[in-house]
Amino acid sequence: MNAEISTAWDKIQSMINGFIALLPNILLGLIVFILFLFIASRIKALVKRLTRNRRSARNLGLVLGRLAQGLTILIGLFIALSIVIPTFQAGDLIQLLGISGVAIGFAFRDILQNFLAGILILLTEPFQIDDQIVFKGFEGTVENIETRATTIRTYDGRRIVIPNSELFTNSVTVNTAFDNRRLEYDVGIGYNDDIDRAKQLMLDAMLSVDEVLKDPAPDVLAMELAESTVNIRVRWWVHPPRRADNLISRDKVIIAIKKKLVANGIDLPFPTQQILFHDQTEETDGNRSRQREGWPAGKGEVPKPRRISDSLRLLAQARSSEDNNGKVDSQTNEQ
Repeated sequence: MNAEISTAWDKIQSMINGFIALLPNILLGLIVFILFLFIASRIKALVKRLTRNRRSARNLGLVLGRLAQGLTILIGLFIALSIVIPTFQAGDLIQLLGISGVAIGFAFRDILQNFLAGILILLTEPFQIDDQIVFKGFEGTVENIETRATTIRTYDGRRIVIPNSELFTNSVTVNTAFDNRRLEYDVGIGYNDDIDRAKQLMLDAMLSVDEVLKDPAPDVLAMELAESTVNIRVRWWVHPPRRADNLISRDKVIIAIKKKLVANGIDLPFPTQQILFHDQTEETDGNRSRQREGWPAGKGEVPKPRRISDSLRLLAQARSSEDNNGKVDSQTNEQ
């Protein structure tokens, strides 16, 4: 029993002595790894600083910065392990990663898919940071494009995190992709109004708004003969094409058009309906050539109301006619 305890104690002492012997190497390896972490962060910041003022290279700078950071950290890890374990070789770790790569790929398929999609988005740049996009039911400003997901800030102050694989494989509307953006609004005028004059008034109203661009010029088009109105579509361009600028220009254009049309006597009708009640008490009821169907009589002949005696007389005539027809049929059968 004492021999077994002595053997175990000797092993513990040997492990402690080995750890103490490796302690300088561990501390040196840790210092080297921390140094590489600092260098990697500085390299990433340097790449971002070089591409910060270049909109076309901003996303590429993010990709290169993150790749350079990851590569620097990997090199620092190899060097630190070589210092701590002198017999360690980088080829051993690469061989281990190669063997387990298939299992890792299946286990982290979604993560790798989002990572690759994020790299492709950053390289192809379908949209960039600060762009305003619409994706499915979400609309807002792009805050950050990471290798896993893209973050957008909605106009009402909420944050939406969208996986990059969803953005890469679905349609995305980029509202700020170009310098100018065209807006439109439908205005309904009365059927008795002069369409050409109303169109000119709308065009003058749009040109009086500072936010409306003169080039490209606004235009006015008659679009539809609706139930209660003649719908005319006004279209104008704004710069820059951001959400706030769109709302400001839309507000001013609608107010200017409304004031201009009202000041010049153009009607802005609201939907109306006319309900006609069929009067079944008139003597003309059933006569399609004289039945009024609820329309006012005007200056024409006003049908007289139907009396109960007239209705009884018509009913008696109808029954008498049926009886006569029945007698004729029976005499025909007897012959």
